[in-house]
Amino acid sequence: MKKEVLDGVLCEVNNCVYWEKGNRCSADEILVVSQQGHKASNVEETDCQTFERA
Repeated sequence: MKKEVLDGVLCEVNNCVYWEKGNRCSADEILVVSQQGHKASNVEETDCQTFERA
């Protein structure tokens, strides 16, 4: 069964259960959080909480 992918959402973490060919994401939704509370100054201060190891 082919999974639906999120338009415009790319993911290079190919050991995630939601990773699909072409670096696409098949999660129903994604959650990105800041490591620094409610604000982030750069990409390194954020994490994808949707990740699940395949």
